[in-house]
Parts: sequence; C-alpha cells; structure tokens
Amino acid sequence: MPPTPPFTEEHEELRASVRGFIERELAPHAERWEDEEWFPNDVFPKLAAQGLLGLKYPEELGGQGGTWLDDAVLAEELARIGSGGAAAGIGAHISIATPPIWKFGDAGQHERYLAPAIRGEKIGALGITEPGAGSDVAGLQAAARPVDGGWLVNGEKTYITNGVRADFIVTAVKTSAQGGHDGISFLIVDHTDEVVSAPLKKLGWHASDTATISYQDAFVPAENLLGGLNEGFKLIMANFQWERLVMALGAVGAMQLAYEKTAAYARERTAFGRPLSGHQAIRHKLVDIATRLHTCRCVTYDALRRFVEDEAAVSEVTMAKLVTQRAAFEVMDECLQIHGGAGYMREYWVERAARDARLGPIGGGTDEIMREILGRVLAL
Repeated sequence: MPPTPPFTEEHEELRASVRGFIERELAPHAERWEDEEWFPNDVFPKLAAQGLLGLKYPEELGGQGGTWLDDAVLAEELARIGSGGAAAGIGAHISIATPPIWKFGDAGQHERYLAPAIRGEKIGALGITEPGAGSDVAGLQAAARPVDGGWLVNGEKTYITNGVRADFIVTAVKTSAQGGHDGISFLIVDHTDEVVSAPLKKLGWHASDTATISYQDAFVPAENLLGGLNEGFKLIMANFQWERLVMALGAVGAMQLAYEKTAAYARERTAFGRPLSGHQAIRHKLVDIATRLHTCRCVTYDALRRFVEDEAAVSEVTMAKLVTQRAAFEVMDECLQIHGGAGYMREYWVERAARDARLGPIGGGTDEIMREILGRVLAL
C-alpha cells in the first residue's frame, strides 16, 4: 500500500525499522515491566543507539536531523510495546520534556541538557501540574525567589511522568507577584536532594513512574532560566500542541494494534461451531472498530500535516486530541468485550490496554478543556 500523507515512503521505511526494534527489544518485556511497575533506565541508551531519542533534533547535538514527522512515526509505533506506561515514560522524555529546551533554550542549555538527553545519559520530565492547579495553569503556586546567582524554588508538582527517574525537570514556576499568566517562567531544575519525589499508584500505565515532586529551597542557577523571564505561559501553550498531537498519534497506534489482535482472536476463537468473526454481532463490532480507527487516523494525520506546515492548527490539533482519546478508551472496551471473560483476566493484553487508555481523556488537557478551547476558537 502507498504511504498515507503526510508520510512518505521514507517515513514508512523508518516505521518498519522502529517497529522491528520495538518488537525485538521492548515488547517482550512489557508484562514484566508492568508487574514490576518500572521499566529500566537502560531503555533510554538503547533507544539512543538506534537514533530514536533525537529523530527531529539537529545532528550537531547528536540528533538525526529529521523533522516532526519522523518523531510522529515513533509516537505512533510506541503503542506496540504493549505497555502504556513504558510508552508514556519514553514519550514524556522525547516529546514533552526536551522540545521546550530545543525550541526555547540557548546553546549552553542545549549542551548541558538536550545533548545528554539525546544520548540517553540524562532523562527529562516536565513539571506543570500541581495539587491545586491542573488545567488552570494560571493558578500555579510553585514559586521561584531570586537569590544571588539564581533562584530558590519552593512548591509541589504532581502527576509528573518520569518524576522519580528524571535527572532534570523543566518546571513552570511563578517568578512574579503579578497574578494570572503573566508571572510564570520555566526553569530547568536538576533533581537534587532538595527536589524530593514520591511515587504514585495508578489505575493504568503501571510501568511508568509518576510522582508528586516537592521543591524545598531548590537552588537553580540563573543560566537555567528557559526562555524569557515571565514568558513561561507562552512556552506552555506552544508545547501543548505537540504533546496533544503525540497523544492522538499514540491513541491511533494503540487502536490499530488492538484491532489487529482482536480481529485475529475473533477468527481463531470458536463459539457455537464457528469462529467469533462468523457471527454477525461480532463482525459488526469489528467493522465499527475499523471505521472508528480510520476516522481517528484521518483527523490526526490532517492535524499533523497542518502542524508541520506551520499552519495555525489549534482547532484541528484540539479536535484530534479530543476525538482520539475517548475513542481509544471505547475501542479498548469493545475489544475487551469481544474477548469475553478472558479479556477481564490480567494474562490477556486487553485488560491492560483498557486501563491504560483511560488516561487519554484526562492527560494533556481534559476532554472538557478541549471543548472549551474549541468553543473559543469557534467563537461560540
């Protein structure tokens, strides 16, 4: 089959290479990582050795000199690990923590943080959400006080993916007494003794480390200010577009894998003397899943194309994030139903997939926030 735009033959060659690596090196360990509620840090150097931590980053920093589309291929294929947690931890490093350093950082920050991150020597996290401020970014309370040579940071962040293992956290803080969006800045905070992580238990994504992080007079040198002082809100909004596109791509990848596995199961499992797929009720469920998958892929690829062509694609990206996350959860639920009692058992992949998919309508901006954004864009 020819590639689906905006992807080209070259991207499909990359996809085949990425898929082969994931199926050989990562997927066989998914069940164990889920049980252990951790995947090893050496996954990052393994990814780096394949060039996968720096697909879109410049060669002079150790990257592959590619584009957002190369990263999009990886984002979609990470679902084939079979562990939402492992995919989330890898994705947080590649697609959430390091892009702000690349886009808004200076040469020194690139050398100290981005280049080692591309080599898999340092692991990153993004710290925005707080116990009392999630979607309401203007309500952030973590603050940085200027001191000689830099800043002292105090406050808490929560639900931070890679929050335990991260070597550095790109952290949104208040740097002005002025309220609202105007007094927020980004600091690159090293994970020192004054930055204390407490791991959290979750419904899904068991293999990823998610943490509440407490900053207790954590010193941050002045050269770790990312972007301009009090310009952090602009950086947050810019980063959200790619984060939401990555979530949409991940959902499409997860639905594709779920459809393939469930269709195969329905062909092999017999009931009342014939395969499950021979029963109209099951066949129609699979048709609906395939149709929903195709719809979500079309919406997501359209938003991706607009994003890489530098269009003002807030509406399309928001729609893609909104429609794919709820669809993925409902598709996993249908796949579990087709598996019957077996689907409810932990030994089957679909039990984990259903739990992992539930985060989608919450993370990266809830469904409700997506609708509010669209309401404003559409002047409703």
